[in-house]
Amino acid sequence: MSFGSPDKDDDVMSEINMTPLVDVMLVLLIIFIITVPVINHAVKLDLPRAVSQPNDVKPAHINVSIDAGGVINWNGTTVDEQALKGNIAAAAAQSPQPELHLRADRKTPYENVARLMAAAQAGGLAKIGFVTEPETSR
Repeated sequence: MSFGSPDKDDDVMSEINMTPLVDVMLVLLIIFIITVPVINHAVKLDLPRAVSQPNDVKPAHINVSIDAGGVINWNGTTVDEQALKGNIAAAAAQSPQPELHLRADRKTPYENVARLMAAAQAGGLAKIGFVTEPETSR
């Protein structure tokens, strides 16, 4: 005996059965609860303790300036090209190597600046910085 019409048995069921999905999720949850403490195994070590300060050694810098006439000053002392090459070689041999701060007059020909940079590179100085004056607002 069936209640209802005989065509009702052929209808497609449109509801999703959530019971198998909930069962699978509970099994996965139990597996994760059991396996996570096993994965987090660690060796207990009593490591030595030390206090250290970072050693920030700032390299010295050398001020080299070229005026409009092509005169080169090494830390305020006028030098010729031979003395310049000797000073560059002595500075390149220092550890840590100093930085070369180049100041050039506005009217200095680029050839003089390029010659000084080439001498610094040939002498072994790795860091050259150009020093400029900030523009004043008018």
